[in-house]
Amino acid sequence: MSDSLFTSTETVKTQLSQQKYIATNEIATIVYLAEKLGKPLLAEGPAGVGKTELAKAIAGAAGRDLIRLQCYEGLDESKALYEWEYSKQLLYTQLLRDKLNETLGRAETLAEAADRLAAEEDVFFSTRFLLQRPLLRAILSEKPVVLLIDEIDRADAEFEAFLLEVLSDFQVSVPELGTLAAKHRPFVILTSNNTRELSEALKRRCLYLFIDYPDLEAELAVVRLKVPDLNPKLARQAVEFVQRLRKSDLRKSPSISETLDWANALVALNASNLDKETLEETLFVLLKHEADLQKAKRQFINPPPSRSGSDEFRRFSGN
Repeated sequence: MSDSLFTSTETVKTQLSQQKYIATNEIATIVYLAEKLGKPLLAEGPAGVGKTELAKAIAGAAGRDLIRLQCYEGLDESKALYEWEYSKQLLYTQLLRDKLNETLGRAETLAEAADRLAAEEDVFFSTRFLLQRPLLRAILSEKPVVLLIDEIDRADAEFEAFLLEVLSDFQVSVPELGTLAAKHRPFVILTSNNTRELSEALKRRCLYLFIDYPDLEAELAVVRLKVPDLNPKLARQAVEFVQRLRKSDLRKSPSISETLDWANALVALNASNLDKETLEETLFVLLKHEADLQKAKRQFINPPPSRSGSDEFRRFSGN
């Protein structure tokens, strides 16, 4: 397969749709340009809007393996690049003990023995003992891959600085082995939930894409694509309800992934209408904080008498 992923922005949209990912014109254009210009793609936005799914869809559309580095506080170079498998080295040393004794036994002086041992270091510091972490796996892969660096905003600034070097040259230096360069330049996608400001240096090296919550029709299209068994009328009611929830002052608004979970729950329960009972029994699928649950119930399901009874609820249920 050629290293090239897509031939046009329309190809991007078509191939991603085959992976059940609905790409806007903006997303298709950014993905196409990132691949053509050989630049990493930085996708920012609220949690659960499809940033990670975009990387999976690109890998699926291109027929490439997806290598994922999940970032977290305290992530360091060794966890992202490589580690030496010292236990495996020790096992080999024990298995080859007789050979080593023979080699060292022929030495006449301690210095000569040290020189003989140093000459055998290549045996124990070779790629067979190198435990490849995601970044090094992407660099040394025999085939082109998609590299997902997920939630880079959760990593420390020091790791972000280290990452700049890797993304600039796609090569790493291993003291015992020398410089290891990429055989194929990976397509790199970084995601961020925007929990902290990323450095300008990192942003300069990337093409930037902000993915926000979709509007009603776009989210409805996603639900229909991902949960085709949901009654069309109920699907619209559900998406309208989620859209209104996001306009409320909640601790955490429901994401697209939670909308899909809710849609699947409605199918599993054989729901035919978004009535009051269904809402009360399934609202926890959308909202994950008790304060949000209580607020949504007060506002949308059991509003106080001053709000004209259940008028607010009827706007969702169609009753």
